[in-house]
Amino acid sequence: MWQSLSLQLSDIIGQSFTIVEKTPVDGGDINECYTITDGTNRFFVKVNDRANLSVFESEAESLRHLAICGEINVPKVVFIGAVKDHAVLVLNFLALKHLDTDSAYQLGRQLAQQHQWGEQLEYGFDIDNYVGTTVQPNNWHRKWNVFFSEQRISWQLQLAAERGIHFGNVDSITGRIKERLSGHQPKPCLLHGDLWLGNTGLSVLGPIFFDPASYWGDRETDVAMTELFGRFPDSFYTGYNEVWPLEHDYAERKEIYNLYHILNHALIFGGQYISDAEDILDALGLN
Repeated sequence: MWQSLSLQLSDIIGQSFTIVEKTPVDGGDINECYTITDGTNRFFVKVNDRANLSVFESEAESLRHLAICGEINVPKVVFIGAVKDHAVLVLNFLALKHLDTDSAYQLGRQLAQQHQWGEQLEYGFDIDNYVGTTVQPNNWHRKWNVFFSEQRISWQLQLAAERGIHFGNVDSITGRIKERLSGHQPKPCLLHGDLWLGNTGLSVLGPIFFDPASYWGDRETDVAMTELFGRFPDSFYTGYNEVWPLEHDYAERKEIYNLYHILNHALIFGGQYISDAEDILDALGLN
């Protein structure tokens, strides 16, 4: 595979590229990740089974939209395709550090500017994509409460039920969330879609984020997730609110939005996340 990939990259960069160093990188639970270099050029490579090429294609599409927006740095897609029996996504390499106070502040401002960008009138995306390994449907809707209750919560509950994980009556829970969000019709914003600390960093270009699952939706879903798996530095929220202050009743919707990601973790990892999802459903009075 690596020789074939070297030939592909040679064609793309217009010069011979021969891998002289290949270093595994901790890339989470889903993909094998590496950095490769010929001594001059360096790339970041994600590898998975050929059958999972659509996951990389949807990631590349999200990165393309975020790059068009241009408010926050994202990796550049160098190559995407099938190489031998593998699906491969090659990105430009950027050395990363954790966000510090100043870069978190800058990222907060940039995210608010990204959320202000665009004139989309509906909620959704041109393609379905993936949050983790789970398909994320993105059929266009004009009403936010319909989109989120049906294509986020109901979808997760149905997938869970198919695997024998039952959180309650799907139609009842979906209907209650639809009612809770009725009258809330926010501006459709281009979202990262999977925005936790592990998908951000500080590069030589400034703050950067990666591994998106983008769609057009309520900006509060992005912000809510930043409080879910290890809250971002306080300076992030200061920067965000300086550009576009959150609504006063944001906290009333935050747990509903984060329920989506907890349900997804329950679906992928099971264990404690199932109990966490049940606790949120009970706390919200959705069961």
